Amino acid sequence: MSQQTPAPSIADLAPTAEGLTAYDESHMVVYLRLLDAEADGADWREVAQIVLDMDAVREPERARRAFDSHLSRAKWMTEHGYRHLLDRVRSR
Repeated sequence: MSQQTPAPSIADLAPTAEGLTAYDESHMVVYLRLLDAEADGADWREVAQIVLDMDAVREPERARRAFDSHLSRAKWMTEHGYRHLLDRVRSR
């Protein structure tokens, strides 16, 4: 029987560093899921529950901040962060 790797815990705010962080690397799937959800027009509250494991009914401000910051970081990854990944691959 194979063991699943537990999902990384979600911080209340995504990083804002100019470079790629360890948090970014461990949350790539989260970022991709957020981008897919946005492209599908999904409601942010449902996405916060499913992807970020945050209850937007019980903690609407926290969930919205986390959703917004992680979606913003996901978009940063598509515009800038991917270059850092490419640089790492090239340097190996």
